[in-house]
Amino acid sequence: MYTPTFNRADDQAELRTFVARARAGWLVTNGKDAAPSATYLPVLWRDDRVIAHFAKANSHWREISPDTPALVIITGPEAYVSPSWYAAKAEHGKVVPTWNYSAVHLAGLARVHEDTEWLRMAVEELTNEHEQSREERWDVTDAPSSYIDGQLRGIVGVELTVTRVEGKAKLSQNRSRADREGVVAGLRESGRAEEQGVAEQMASRLEEG
Repeated sequence: MYTPTFNRADDQAELRTFVARARAGWLVTNGKDAAPSATYLPVLWRDDRVIAHFAKANSHWREISPDTPALVIITGPEAYVSPSWYAAKAEHGKVVPTWNYSAVHLAGLARVHEDTEWLRMAVEELTNEHEQSREERWDVTDAPSSYIDGQLRGIVGVELTVTRVEGKAKLSQNRSRADREGVVAGLRESGRAEEQGVAEQMASRLEEG
């Protein structure tokens, strides 16, 4: 993805935290025809691999042979930025709108898994990840084993071996501090959770200097 130097996010720990918080992303592969195929999936990024699973009825998985090039796109909060929030608007008026967002791209080689034990492992890991913060956690073993076996027959696993990681945080880093503070104030007036999220990301960076 196009990433100017001031928008580049390289801290691996921060990128892994970003993906863990987002919890899901778009898996994109080249389709059999001209257009790529994309499916939105809950994902887990562990070491150099990403695990997820498709509904078996989703034909996307049939396009993935061993070592198929693939991309997982994970996005965070995003927001329209009005030029009216910039201090520079009052100074010279040479300002235009933009769009702030954060994203992580995980590129690599994908393969599918139909083995029941692999699928059970993937489902258990995904479930444990998302249930860990709940007071009353649900575990795969809470459901009858025969029922889980039936559900596993309805899915197909996918594993991405990650070969390249790209992170981008487009948060007005190329603007003056006064402009950035104006954007934070403007976004905080919004009732949209996405815009509040961008405001908090920007405010955190301002505090860090």
